[in-house]
Amino acid sequence: MDVDQLDLNPRIIAAIKKAQLRSAREVLRLSGPDLQRLTGLSAVDARRVLQAASQCLRGSDVFTALQVYQQKAQFPGQHQRLSLGCPVLDRLLRGGLPLDGITELAGRSSAGKTQLALQLCLAVQLPRQHGGLEAGAVYICTEDVFPDRRLQQLIVHQPQLRTDVPGELLSKIRFGDQIFVEHVADVDALLECVGRRIPVLLARGMARLVVLDSVAAPFRCEFDSQASATRARHLQTLGATLRRLSCTFQTPVLCINQVTETMDERGPAGPQGFSDERVSPALGTTWSNQLLMRLTTERAHSEEAPPGPPARTLRVVFAPHLPPTSCSYTISTDGVRGTPGTKSC
Repeated sequence: MDVDQLDLNPRIIAAIKKAQLRSAREVLRLSGPDLQRLTGLSAVDARRVLQAASQCLRGSDVFTALQVYQQKAQFPGQHQRLSLGCPVLDRLLRGGLPLDGITELAGRSSAGKTQLALQLCLAVQLPRQHGGLEAGAVYICTEDVFPDRRLQQLIVHQPQLRTDVPGELLSKIRFGDQIFVEHVADVDALLECVGRRIPVLLARGMARLVVLDSVAAPFRCEFDSQASATRARHLQTLGATLRRLSCTFQTPVLCINQVTETMDERGPAGPQGFSDERVSPALGTTWSNQLLMRLTTERAHSEEAPPGPPARTLRVVFAPHLPPTSCSYTISTDGVRGTPGTKSC
């Protein structure tokens, strides 16, 4: 914008022009003292020039953070989510998984982590109006073989779980053909996979979800307490690579994690997301710093659970856009369903 359009005294405008400053952008490249030396203006006049140039470029309106957040049409990427395939769980996460960043799902064995990951692999293939991203998923196995039988069962029961999606549409999607499975046995193979092979699938638009099940297994096998520094460097490399993939391709990354239990009755410092304070997600602070969002799953003990399917709890431990909250869910032949009316803060 030309300096003539600035709301300033003509004397000040003339001094700016004499210094051969032609636009508001050129003015803002200078500090107050530099502007004084070039134009011969007083300190008060120099401040007025900078204020006028700044207001001219940014516009007259000042927006609060809440107003920017509510302008979904102008910032669609910040509001788009990948549905979990259940309206109750989606409400807990305000729509589902964010597209930019790493989400961790931590919990004990049999808590339902893999079940939820498989359900996401199906949900991502649906059209956007039904919470999907119209692409496949990459599933990286580091512990057990891929649970193909359970996946086939979920595919067959999609009409019962996803009653919001027309049956004709579900029958047209070849869910099993769009899940790309990788088995890796060690840290080097894992880094090779996420650094070389996964980007090819994402770049071609064949996948828009990456699941790592689990992130802790290769690191627990390879590194002992004496190699903590080496382990930390590899964790940082893995986290940086996954974040870069997520940001570049707007692809949610879900990392399933194991838990550790300390002998100290006080447990680790800070909230960990479990009813037992001695239990915490594996891999420590180094890995926690790589995450955008941490979720935990917990299964009720048999003496605490009411009759019927075992009750489980999904908790939000931390996330930049969510408060700490939780809700109950159950797992059936159809899939994972949140229990209405169980959300709590």
